[in-house]
Amino acid sequence: METPPPSLPSDIWDQTPSEAQAYIGALIARVTALEAAVKELTERLQQDSHNSSRPPSSDKSSDKKRKRHRQPSGRRPGGQPGHQGQTRELIPVAEVTQVVTLKPSSCGRCDHDLMSEDPRPHRHQVIEIPPISPVVTEYQVHCLTCEVCGANTYGAWPHGVPTGMIGPRAQAIVSLCTGAYRLSKRTTQHLLHDLFGLSVSVGTISNLEASTTKMLELPVQQARAYVQEQASAHVDETGWRQGEERAWLWVAATTWVTVFLVRLSRGGQVAKELLGERFSGILVTDRWSAYNWYSVRWRQLC
Repeated sequence: METPPPSLPSDIWDQTPSEAQAYIGALIARVTALEAAVKELTERLQQDSHNSSRPPSSDKSSDKKRKRHRQPSGRRPGGQPGHQGQTRELIPVAEVTQVVTLKPSSCGRCDHDLMSEDPRPHRHQVIEIPPISPVVTEYQVHCLTCEVCGANTYGAWPHGVPTGMIGPRAQAIVSLCTGAYRLSKRTTQHLLHDLFGLSVSVGTISNLEASTTKMLELPVQQARAYVQEQASAHVDETGWRQGEERAWLWVAATTWVTVFLVRLSRGGQVAKELLGERFSGILVTDRWSAYNWYSVRWRQLC
């Protein structure tokens, strides 16, 4: 005979036909399974980036706008009594570009002439950026003909003078805007014109980017070689956009040097390229499968 449900007394259960008992048992089992499924689904719906491993981008918009309400403390907003304020320190007078002395010539009350000095005047400093205009240097290369042999000789080109129209400082600003600051070429073009009065084409900006990339190849290789020789490194990768294609930004961080790679792959070959196949230090990762090759190599080394 079936075991009676907890909600039914034994005497009533004994009077119930066996067919009904079996049917009731099947219903109880089904309800139990459905309750477990509902509980699991409810817990999934309540998960977000705060109570699970889900990324913040998966949070619902309503959850993102939700604010934590705290009980009012009764204190006024802002710095509290006893709090040490943070104020900008004045630049020493010896380093100031210009000092404007403001002395009253007569008393504001009786109009008597004032001749004394204030040993501790109130100091107020205003920092301004001067008007900036491009410095244009013209190089006039002369070609002179020898009166003896008739050969033509050109003036020597100074070392370090670029063959293009943009100097090294302007090129550095372009690379900073389009690289570190992630500005578009068109926005960079407007910035150069508005702030520096420098008119350049979008094509010139592209050429400057390519030139800067080529000049940085050697220091980047040196930085990568340094990382590959360290005793430990933290490595990770994240989604990126390379033009219209999906890519990944890889990073290897050590105590003093951090290097990056942008590749269209998230596979182990990129990790080997970043770290070098002979890397033997401690590797800190999120255990993504692209680093499995290093785990195998580490066991071989040990």
